[in-house]
Amino acid sequence: MTDDLAQRRCEPCEGGVPPLSAEQAAELMEALDPAWSLSNDGLSIVRVFEFPAYSRTLGFANAVAWIAIAEGHHPVLTIEYGKCHVSYTTHAIDGLSDTDFICAARIDRLAESTIR
Repeated sequence: MTDDLAQRRCEPCEGGVPPLSAEQAAELMEALDPAWSLSNDGLSIVRVFEFPAYSRTLGFANAVAWIAIAEGHHPVLTIEYGKCHVSYTTHAIDGLSDTDFICAARIDRLAESTIR
């Protein structure tokens, strides 16, 4: 189901729409890799990607940045040796939107092809 979500187009969110409900977020979480987690307050999703070397971590972070720029939706990225933390929320609505899950699904697809 990740591929179905990854195929969808991101819609810009400038506010004026409600954030996803807890039920909607839970349903979309089912479409993502199980390594993603929903924050306790339901306002963000987070996943930590692990790599054997800092250079691979930076390469992955740059690829995530490319997805963010292409979609106009930017995660919080935290990089450390061997790990890249990716967190999504939609600030304009103070919660989660479909776009957060679409971008996460695209990152899942990227990870499938780069983490081995």
